[in-house]
Amino acid sequence: METNVIYCGDNIEVMRKYIPDNSVDLIYADPPFFSNKRYEVLWDDGYELRAFEDRWKGGVQNYVAWMEPRLRECHRVLKPTGSLYLHCDYHANAYLRILLDRIFGESNFQNEIIWHYGLGAFQKTRGFPSKHDTLFLYSKTSNFVFNKLRGEPTRQMLAKYCHVDERGRYMVSYGKKYYLKGGKPIDDVWDIPTISSTSAERMGYPTQKPEKLLERIIKASSNPTDIILDPFCGCGTSIAVAQKLGRRWIGIDVSPTACKLMEKRMKKIGAKDVKIIGLPKTVEELKNLTPFEFQNWVMEKLLARINPRKTGDMGIDGYYLDGTPIQVKQSEDVGRNVVDNFETAIQRSGKDKGVIVAFSFTKGAYEEAARAKNEMGLDIKLKTIEEILKES
Repeated sequence: METNVIYCGDNIEVMRKYIPDNSVDLIYADPPFFSNKRYEVLWDDGYELRAFEDRWKGGVQNYVAWMEPRLRECHRVLKPTGSLYLHCDYHANAYLRILLDRIFGESNFQNEIIWHYGLGAFQKTRGFPSKHDTLFLYSKTSNFVFNKLRGEPTRQMLAKYCHVDERGRYMVSYGKKYYLKGGKPIDDVWDIPTISSTSAERMGYPTQKPEKLLERIIKASSNPTDIILDPFCGCGTSIAVAQKLGRRWIGIDVSPTACKLMEKRMKKIGAKDVKIIGLPKTVEELKNLTPFEFQNWVMEKLLARINPRKTGDMGIDGYYLDGTPIQVKQSEDVGRNVVDNFETAIQRSGKDKGVIVAFSFTKGAYEEAARAKNEMGLDIKLKTIEEILKES
């Protein structure tokens, strides 16, 4: 089994294909919450758009049905000494707790951890503001890895100490040397701030978790060189912390954009030979991408930027570096009307040329592009995905 690798694809398929039984020491799973929210964000200086929805047609039972086979795969790949942390919130945590009891066994439930974050809160017209997430800790057996952690020493404890020695230990002297191992043992309520807008680790990812949260999880439930798996890896916080702590890691995400962001993040912190397996490379694979992922793929290949204006964008999805407008259609047989409408968008933008990208175009589309050039002086190129693949 390969480690220090990023897989692009549906985690249930990736785990079944690449990850053997009883092979992973720790899993941190931060799946889409049952929040009925839409997330959309531009990052990487406007080169990429990340959009996804926590919307589940059919309600919470459909969400649980989607989660169940994935959690069963997590149970399968865990070593007997391994543990799972499932990150969730109040929308579905009661349902997920019952599901985990069924898969892992009630006796292997270890903790319900409350992550109380310090910034922001979901305000309600009635009731208390919501300001925490829940993490369920389940082990695979009763013989699981767990390292007791202590918090930082309190001011009162530090007041007794003279200095910190060369090994970073707090030392007090009453005729002899005494060392403090830390503060009080960490319990199941964690006060860890969310990532502030000015934090160096902030990547603009809408559901990004702080590294300190993952550091606590990984230190508590794994040892150096152990294998950490994150099946919903997002922007890669878990694998970045695992790398820094000397663990091996596997990250999985269905989004090619997220996988490329992870690769960039891991290289930035010194990870060598980072590999992504499963990025779309064929026409059929590209047809199956979500619209935003498809748009990102096109913009990356064309070395273009996403249009930051999603409302009133005049049919322009992005721009070349020289400002030439681009429209992206994830469809075949794009016709004359699309070219005709794009002519107006080009003129409104003050340009005299543009590019439309699609899987294929009709004869009428090519005729309209020729007419626009001859009669209006507009140079509209019709570019197919197959042509882009051949060029890359």
